[in-house]
Amino acid sequence: MNFFKVYARVLGLLKPDRAIAGGLGLTALVVAGLQFMEPVLFGRVVDLLSAGRGSTTVELLLLWGAVGLAGIGCNAAIALLADRMAHRNRMAVMHRYYQHVLAMPPAFHGDTQSGRLMKVMLVGSDNLSHLWLSFFREHLTTALAAGLLLPMTLVLNWRLGLLLVALVVVFCIVAAFIVSRTHRAQAQVEGLHTQLAGNAQDALSNILVVQSFTRLEAESKLFGGIVRQVLDRQFPVLNWWALLSVMTRSASTLCVIAIFVVGAWLNSQGRATVGEIVSFMGFATLLIARLEGLVGFVARLVFQAPALAELFDVIDAESTVPDRPGAVAMGRAAGTVRFEEVGFAYPNAGITLAGVSFAAEAGRSVALVGQTGAGKTTAMALLQRLWDPAVGRITIDGVDLRDMTLESLRRNVGVVFQDSLLFNRSIRENLLVGRPEATQEEIETACRMAEAHDFICRQPQGYDTLVGERGGALSGGQKQRLAIARALLKNPPILILDEATSALDAATEARVQKALKALMAGRTTFIIAHRLSTIREADEIMVFEAGHVVERGDFAALMRMNGRFADLVHSQLPPPLALAA
Repeated sequence: MNFFKVYARVLGLLKPDRAIAGGLGLTALVVAGLQFMEPVLFGRVVDLLSAGRGSTTVELLLLWGAVGLAGIGCNAAIALLADRMAHRNRMAVMHRYYQHVLAMPPAFHGDTQSGRLMKVMLVGSDNLSHLWLSFFREHLTTALAAGLLLPMTLVLNWRLGLLLVALVVVFCIVAAFIVSRTHRAQAQVEGLHTQLAGNAQDALSNILVVQSFTRLEAESKLFGGIVRQVLDRQFPVLNWWALLSVMTRSASTLCVIAIFVVGAWLNSQGRATVGEIVSFMGFATLLIARLEGLVGFVARLVFQAPALAELFDVIDAESTVPDRPGAVAMGRAAGTVRFEEVGFAYPNAGITLAGVSFAAEAGRSVALVGQTGAGKTTAMALLQRLWDPAVGRITIDGVDLRDMTLESLRRNVGVVFQDSLLFNRSIRENLLVGRPEATQEEIETACRMAEAHDFICRQPQGYDTLVGERGGALSGGQKQRLAIARALLKNPPILILDEATSALDAATEARVQKALKALMAGRTTFIIAHRLSTIREADEIMVFEAGHVVERGDFAALMRMNGRFADLVHSQLPPPLALAA
């Protein structure tokens, strides 16, 4: 994003607080005017004292004191209101960012590391807060003071005023040059910082792999290599801004000396009083202090602009599965699902589904089988609208998925994933994900059906026990039973079982299958399975191969066909059991 567009957008985010921002702007204008009055009053007092009229300076001193007190009050008001406004809007942006990222589909998250997303949110929101604070506390006043001071100084004494104008022009030219030389390099530095965050999160989330495969030194070297790249690119940027700081100080010193020399000459010619010289010295000191602060602000903005651009890029990212205008909020569905000539291909990949058509009547169970990559999981991902079909359509009760809101669609679909996905929260909180209002009795009933209640009661804090990151404190079978209980508690009309019993031992699987059978009653259920022994009682079995449905029927009928399904069964079961099947 363009450097100045980023800054304009940062200020535009304050639109909800535009009344407060406008009030702060008016207060800053008052502060700028008061700051202009102080050197003028100081110079006037000096002139009166030089003329031997010290007795008449009392009124000016009282006015000067009132101006100072008014300035203190205005600055206190700006600091208080700006702080509150900045922190309030920082949290609002973080909340908006968080909601947006959570709503983005797998296509977005598959291409973006979670560590990068966290870094962009935290660093970007902090930078927003700092920019808002510095803008209202300092730099709005600086801009107004410059706009007010420079014309007024020309009115007071145009010869001395030109020296101040020259100082501002030199500063702007040098600052613009250095910004042009450094903002691209700083963008590269910020990209490397993001890469650091992503790599660190990737290694930490796979710490068992790092330690088991003795990757400690390799991961450390990878991190260190990026750190060196950061320093190699950061130091030249720091050198340029150090040069600007030195040049600003030098120009400021020269400007003060020039005002004194020119002022002394004008005084000798009768064209400037001592008070005017003192006033201009005050103007110069004030303006120099403001410009030095502005140098630091511009430097920070250059350093922060790439991080802010990353924040805005994420916020601006559009979902690949947005709600259509006028999408309806579907109530509880009956559960009839139809695929009509559905075709799909992942980005930069071959065709995954082609011409898939089938109907699953409400309350029936449909099993999807086939080799890995045949398209089973993709078909169910399309049913949840994690992606949209490239060709054809999918309907629930005759309504195209794209014509209903995502929230209402997913409220009607329950999933037990192949990999049990749990939050680093308590068992109770994980169970309540799909139904926050469930009672303790309902939770325990669902857990008993999923054969989970007994092991939960054996945990240190029972249902309030933390499960650890990704459920690391539980065994694979325990996590799977919690996932089944979570789906039971949600009570959806459409159910997807993605290898729901794959992590269970034979004895526990038999008990859970009984619970699943009760859960499936009256629901449209899709069962993705590699272990074909788990789908004997499915109303219909569809065999996927290379994105096509090549066979369909119940277990017995498919075995009699002696086709692809029979081959899959024979490959998993010993010959006597296969014949018995």
